[in-house]
Amino acid sequence: MGGENVVASGAASRCEVQVAYAIGIARPMSILVETFGTETVSPDSIASAISEIFDLRPAAIIDELNLRRPIYAQTAAYGHFGREEESFTWEQLNKVDALKSVLNI
Repeated sequence: MGGENVVASGAASRCEVQVAYAIGIARPMSILVETFGTETVSPDSIASAISEIFDLRPAAIIDELNLRRPIYAQTAAYGHFGREEESFTWEQLNKVDALKSVLNI
């Protein structure tokens, strides 16, 4: 969801996003971005942009990714990452322009 958009925006050529939550608190306690030295802007700036652009509350993620529909059969074979089928909503590159704008890329 986040890492793919960061890479597609040109902010880094590799990106891993770690989101940490606390029980009973909807918003993440922290967002950590690891770019493995491939960033074109600081990882802290990328983390701030992710926090600003993505609504990372659990209910918002469920709605954004349309996760209330079971797609077990599709994800059972060949995994659930790196897939291009439309039903794999977490692979969408729909925040690239917003990231570019916020990060001034």
